[in-house]
Amino acid sequence: MDTPHNVSLTNPNKLKRRGLLFVLSSPSGAGKSTIAQMLLKSDPEMKLSVSYTTRAPRRGEVDGKHYHFTDEATFRQMIEDDAFMEWAVVFDNYYGTPKAQVRAGLKEGEDYLFDIDWQGTQQLYQRNETDVVRVFILPPSMEELDARLRKRATDSEEVIEARMARSKAEISHWDGYDYVVINDDVDRCFNRVREILHAERVRRSRQTGLVDFVRDLMT
Repeated sequence: MDTPHNVSLTNPNKLKRRGLLFVLSSPSGAGKSTIAQMLLKSDPEMKLSVSYTTRAPRRGEVDGKHYHFTDEATFRQMIEDDAFMEWAVVFDNYYGTPKAQVRAGLKEGEDYLFDIDWQGTQQLYQRNETDVVRVFILPPSMEELDARLRKRATDSEEVIEARMARSKAEISHWDGYDYVVINDDVDRCFNRVREILHAERVRRSRQTGLVDFVRDLMT
């Protein structure tokens, strides 16, 4: 039997829809990476957008899973080739999101999670406005943010001070996001972010199968 054209090919029980680009941003230490991992574990429909970067791998990071690790010359050539949806320089390292695979996936209803800063978010939104959902995560206080950075025990005092200085610049862009969530409790923050995701998935403009579905109901 042929699948109706208003139904998803990957899940016949769901109406066909266009995927979305779900962005999580926050100052370093505010919790976006933790929330991102919680989303990926709890939602099989969500895929992580794996960025390219010129920074060295950290302990436990796997090439192709956490990042595509590359050198600066290769990264610059990819910029010239217009291979990125967005890219930015953070702490002297380049980060960028590959374009081709993500755009193809959107048409098939695939959702992509982006753990990026405000620079990358701005570029992504300028090029893919209707597909982007922007969520900014705030710390409950700057004192708590400093404590979280120190608790990670992965950075030197100099790096921590630089991250704290950069945090204020990051936070100043909070009003460029669609949603803002305070991470005063990680489980509560996660539930709020998940509610945002669910609501955006059923937005009328994204459900491309609705017109035909409703037409069938009325005939």
